[in-house]
Amino acid sequence: MAFNWQTFRTRTGTAIIFAVVMLAGMLWNQWLFLMLFSIIHFGCWYEYQQLLEKIDPDYKQITPFHRYGVMIAGWCILLFFTGNDIFSDVLSLHAIAWWVGLVLILVLPIMELLFSRHINLRNIRHSILGLLYISLSFGLLVQMRWEDLRLPILIIFSIWINDTMAYIVGSLIGKTPLSTISPKKTWEGTIGGIMLSVLVMAIVVYTTNYFYSLTHSVIIALIAAVAGTFGDLLESKVKRMANVKDSGSFMPGHGGFLDRFDSILLATPFVWIYVNLFLR
Repeated sequence: MAFNWQTFRTRTGTAIIFAVVMLAGMLWNQWLFLMLFSIIHFGCWYEYQQLLEKIDPDYKQITPFHRYGVMIAGWCILLFFTGNDIFSDVLSLHAIAWWVGLVLILVLPIMELLFSRHINLRNIRHSILGLLYISLSFGLLVQMRWEDLRLPILIIFSIWINDTMAYIVGSLIGKTPLSTISPKKTWEGTIGGIMLSVLVMAIVVYTTNYFYSLTHSVIIALIAAVAGTFGDLLESKVKRMANVKDSGSFMPGHGGFLDRFDSILLATPFVWIYVNLFLR
């Protein structure tokens, strides 16, 4: 596909603002990181439910208790992964999330029985998938930030480089479509993005010694780039099912929350598994 300078400028300007906000949230302290990803979590959930309503009209019939209760339950999952840092003189944020989540698990089914015209198991399944797809992924990212700042930086930077390089390489030399799910993606752009992402992160690790060993850092960058690409394709498939171009519009040139964080949502669990198998 031809390189579009106007699109590139729009995407670049938005990406710079986005990068500044993300860097501040990641680097300032863990509480700002938690606040930032709490906002992102609710933004993703809002768009996820909007997409579901287009894919499955029955999902529009869920009660407000279901709609907002599952979002709060997901936030409790996210907060649960903050560990045992003290939130007050008596309780930790981890404990508060545990107890509030437990109450929601008990209350939500009762409210569903009382206020729903009928129980639709498919709607419940959709919401459970959202808890796994959005809330658990962000929870694992928060846990990694709480334990080691280098991990979320490595994941997010690898994905940013992969996305940017895949777009540039694909625009310049891309000819072979990667998938019918996302016709604009090409094999040339995808492979180029992954290779350049790994190469750039290898150079950064080698010159700074900030992250882990070169081998572990390169493997994590590779996992993030590859899984992130599949995460992008997964969200593209969902958007095709919903017959929409973007999940939202909060970022000009980039779409919505899910459009911006789809790669992170799938990459984070795979990196978490690798880290806990080989780095713990």
